[in-house]
This record gives sequence, structure tokens and C-alpha cells, in this order.
Amino acid sequence: MTDDITQRIRAIIAEQAMLEPEQVSDEATPADLGIDSLGLVESIFAIEEEFDISIPFNANEPEKSEFDISTMGTIIAAVRRLVAEKNG
Repeated sequence: MTDDITQRIRAIIAEQAMLEPEQVSDEATPADLGIDSLGLVESIFAIEEEFDISIPFNANEPEKSEFDISTMGTIIAAVRRLVAEKNG
């Protein structure tokens, strides 16, 4: 069973990738889902808005970002951490 945060993130990513949320697995990379760099930035903005958080991601230098975008699982884990910090 997936929690609410995971479901909401998968829905955002799936919309960007034009997929169904259940097609977004934790192991999938943005590239696996057909999401390019612009799509990834749009997804990050949508996640920030959905959860009222600020994601430390620099689209110009993603490798220097503290926000791990390597897979959907790492994105979900990072968003969970940011939401927990916000709700403290």
C-alpha cells in the first residue's frame, strides 16, 4: 500500500509523463518515464506547490543539487523528508 505523499507525487509525475500513476515505479528514472529536463523542472514546481515546500534543486546544475532526482524512489523520499521538516 502506498501512502498519500507517494500517491500525490506519482500522480504529478504521471501527468507530466502522460502515463497512469501505477506506471510510475520507485525504480524508474525521469528518463525512463520520458521526462526531459524541462518536464522535470515543471514536475518539481508542481510538487512544491502541492506540498507547500521549497525543493533545493538547481536545474542548471542538477548534479550539485541536494535533491536527488536519480529515481522516483529518491524523489519521493526527499519530498517526504522536506514535508516532515516543514511539519516538524
